[in-house]
Amino acid sequence: MAATDTLSGGAARPTVQRLSLGDLGEVMRAGFTDFRRAPQFGLFFSAVYVFGGFLMLWVGAGHVTWTLATSLGFPLIAPFAAAGLYEVSRRMEKDQALEWGGILGIVWQERSRQLPWLGAIIVIYFLFWTFLAHMIFALFMGLSTMTNVTESYDVFLTPNGLMMIAAELVVGAILAFLLFALTVVSLPLVLDREIDFVTAMLVSLQTVRENLTVMLVWAGIIAVLTLLALLPWFLGLMIVLPVLGHATWHLYRKALA
Repeated sequence: MAATDTLSGGAARPTVQRLSLGDLGEVMRAGFTDFRRAPQFGLFFSAVYVFGGFLMLWVGAGHVTWTLATSLGFPLIAPFAAAGLYEVSRRMEKDQALEWGGILGIVWQERSRQLPWLGAIIVIYFLFWTFLAHMIFALFMGLSTMTNVTESYDVFLTPNGLMMIAAELVVGAILAFLLFALTVVSLPLVLDREIDFVTAMLVSLQTVRENLTVMLVWAGIIAVLTLLALLPWFLGLMIVLPVLGHATWHLYRKALA
């Protein structure tokens, strides 16, 4: 267990706890219980993602520029939707009333706190990954004769194409896990406590570092469940996202003291 120190302003830095794989089962059950107790909130906040996905398909279909532009809205909205789910779980913990006005009011108040900064970091991260993905594509495929990939995927079955796909997957997985490490604890932390976003991200990194195996498994669970939820036209997200959102709150509560 890490020693507790003091932040600027006199607030105590949260102490990172040791987690076990059994804790993941507990937080998943707690997340499902929270969703079942108040499904209206989970369905409301997850609808943002589902309808946003359909909007991206409709507006950006066939246009890379529009797809990129609409995609930028997701990292900005996602922290606020997550904050709503965290607030529902927080109120359940304290046996407080679940009122639309109060929960949406908390989400609205977050616009002037630390959450927008985390959203901005996610957007910058997304833009960096987009640039890097194009660079990897150019490095492997820049000298190849290109075809219209909407008509033929043969170019991706060449040696260069397969190596490019492997490189994209490896680099993408590393960057995705780093973003996960920066935000898995920091998002609920800035909602729960008066703490700056930089410190929150450092605490999140420390939590992942000291519980690396558990957090790797948790990242894998999120990735697999989200992928499966995307398959039926995003509709699975209506259930998976709120359960994962509530579960993340409970994981945060177990991870920090």
